[in-house]
Amino acid sequence: MFSRRRFLTAAGAAGVLAELPVRGDALEPDLMELHATVKAVQLLPPDYPKTQIWGYAGGTPGPEVRVPQGGRVQRRFVNGLPQASTVHWHGIRAANSMDGVAGLTQAPVPPGGSFDYDFTVRDAGTYWYHAHNRSAEQVARGLHGSLIVDEKAPPDIDRDVTLVLDDWLLEPDGGQLFPDFETRHDRSHAGRLGNFISTNGQSAWTQTVKRHERLRLRLINTSNARIFILALVNFEGWVMALDGMPLPAPKAVTEELLLGPGQRADLIVDVTAGEGEEAFLARIDGNRGYAQAVFPVRGVSSTSRRGTPEPLPPNPAMEVTGLETANQLRLDMAGGAMGSLRSAVLQGRKAGFRQMAEANQFWAFNGTVGMTQTPLATVARGETVRVTVSNDTAFPHAMHLHGMHFRTVHADGSMGHLRDTLLSFAGESHEIAFVADNPGDWAFHCHMLSHAASGMMTWIRVQA
Repeated sequence: MFSRRRFLTAAGAAGVLAELPVRGDALEPDLMELHATVKAVQLLPPDYPKTQIWGYAGGTPGPEVRVPQGGRVQRRFVNGLPQASTVHWHGIRAANSMDGVAGLTQAPVPPGGSFDYDFTVRDAGTYWYHAHNRSAEQVARGLHGSLIVDEKAPPDIDRDVTLVLDDWLLEPDGGQLFPDFETRHDRSHAGRLGNFISTNGQSAWTQTVKRHERLRLRLINTSNARIFILALVNFEGWVMALDGMPLPAPKAVTEELLLGPGQRADLIVDVTAGEGEEAFLARIDGNRGYAQAVFPVRGVSSTSRRGTPEPLPPNPAMEVTGLETANQLRLDMAGGAMGSLRSAVLQGRKAGFRQMAEANQFWAFNGTVGMTQTPLATVARGETVRVTVSNDTAFPHAMHLHGMHFRTVHADGSMGHLRDTLLSFAGESHEIAFVADNPGDWAFHCHMLSHAASGMMTWIRVQA
């Protein structure tokens, strides 16, 4: 962990662009419209020109959607964009028709059109929503927001804080989004990495707190490709949930926390900084720390600390059983720059890697590029599925399964925490297991969105 002096020195020495999008207006309780628009906002500091973004309700991140566990999300998506679009509710175990995947679960909504999303949320936790048509471009332009589902019995905290983490690739001169969202370099390497970092649409996001105050921090990585490496400074904290799903017991934060694209983490933290000091959520790049979120300490909440928090109540159907008789599948990831892929099936025909590159496609699952007419597998409802996910590439990938959550199966047979997005580094192999309890056609893809656009997309059919 960084010392406070080293951390502040590093934060002050940041050589990238300052970081500052704007947040959308608060959502009125009776407002059921989610309107996607093109708007110029003051993304950079005031001496820069405004940046044209695509956002929900004219801002980015979009309005926070907040409902109680067991409640309904009802939003009429209105498309005011120059492209067709949809809304995907990331991490929500809802009906397949509400999943928002263009071409798989619904037709894309054309410019000027609308679509009504209406579903019940059975799981409490931290989720988000984002565009799922031409996602590599539309999410990078700002089309995303948080979706919070409150527990029926809230935890013992003083404040609930959502932190939406993002990055942007901007042209240094004019402050506009770099206009090419399909560069071969981004598609074949690590993805579209930004040069400008934001928290809740701001470069210098701050919130005043009190010593010994207890906060719930909801962290959401909405970036296209960046893996956030995070640390706590002048906080003591515990991981309470990952990807919306509660841990069986709080896990003390003793080292850096990694969040891949699409992943979330719920922390409960106690402010240990003294009056007049500051606590930080730090972002680590290389051997330097930067202030991702700053919490100035003004006043004292109490004279003594609270103990370890109680775990969050579990969500329904979190257990993964039936491993011994599970349907076993493989998902072999290959391709990209510096990879060993020589050929793959592209649009129904075998193509060499050079032909793939000419088509701006660089990645394959099980030797096939992109979405196919037939699923990776068709499984029975209620069946347990085990998938060996092998990363035979030179880059990390964040594999997101729609509609269901999974557990990693370790070599000793134990299982990891329930998640919906797996972060896999180069050369790694993981086995995941899930119960196919949600019928429909579910996307399974890399959430480095440039990778998904250039080959890393498949789907699983769960029979009704």
